[in-house]
Amino acid sequence: MIPTPVKVAVPAALLAPVAIPVLHGIAGIAVVGLGIFAAGTIVSKTVKAFTGNPAHKTSEEDSSLS
Repeated sequence: MIPTPVKVAVPAALLAPVAIPVLHGIAGIAVVGLGIFAAGTIVSKTVKAFTGNPAHKTSEEDSSLS
């Protein structure tokens, strides 16, 4: 029977060369996702700033609507 440390060490040694690129890939996906989130937030806030928010209308604008 094969000892337990060997059962753990052999697959770990075989996967070790793959682990670093996979870790870099996951980190890259996280960074790209954060960039997309930040860009979406900026675009959303810019659109809201240019279109205006109906909740901040003055009383003159409210009276003209009715």
